[in-house]
Amino acid sequence: MKLLSIAILSISLLSASATKATLSNTKQLIVVETDNWSTPNATLQRFEKISQRWRQIGQTIQVIIGKNGLGWGIGLHKIPKYAKFIKREGDGKAVAGIFRLKNGFGYQPYPIKFPYQVYKTTTHCVDDSSSKWYNQIVDSTKIKIDYNSHENMKFAKNYYKYGIVVDHNPNKIPQAGSCIFMHIKKPNKIPTVGCTAMSQDEIKDILKWLDPSKHPLLIQAPKSEIRRLLPFAIKR
Repeated sequence: MKLLSIAILSISLLSASATKATLSNTKQLIVVETDNWSTPNATLQRFEKISQRWRQIGQTIQVIIGKNGLGWGIGLHKIPKYAKFIKREGDGKAVAGIFRLKNGFGYQPYPIKFPYQVYKTTTHCVDDSSSKWYNQIVDSTKIKIDYNSHENMKFAKNYYKYGIVVDHNPNKIPQAGSCIFMHIKKPNKIPTVGCTAMSQDEIKDILKWLDPSKHPLLIQAPKSEIRRLLPFAIKR
């Protein structure tokens, strides 16, 4: 009977993890907020739904986003008809909206609950819109390369030593933006070309906190839009 109970619990946990995250079932949110559409400076807060109430987890931290600010990405939200800033390939903007998180990643194993992959120097994220591998992370030794542009997912710098893949543009629409991550920031507060960056300790803390059974999401937007996207009001 005990073995049966354990088996049922294991199946329930697997089923919960396999369910795709939505605003209706999420219990973990990463909220990144900027003062406006053009700034590369932002704050990041973590929230968890505990006993039907949203509570902030940890401290608010300062993060760096795209050098040209934000543009609406493609995720779980609807892009408003009045939108002036839309994410495009190579525009230097981070993505605004509501997004699932695909997996954590790094240069070495990291034992956490959230799905995590170790990437090699031959692992590429393809940002060439003409490729059939566009907006996909691939092992370049196991495919026929048809792209002229990509990001190396492991290199001498530590920026991708730990990170999270943001599920922007899941249908891989050409020129709509690709290879969006949360990762370790460069020194001297240098902005990214579209990702969200923080210290190594901060990204590791987030990775340890993420729980697939709680269907975590990223909500990222300027103050003018964040209240419309959030399922609760942030106390200020």
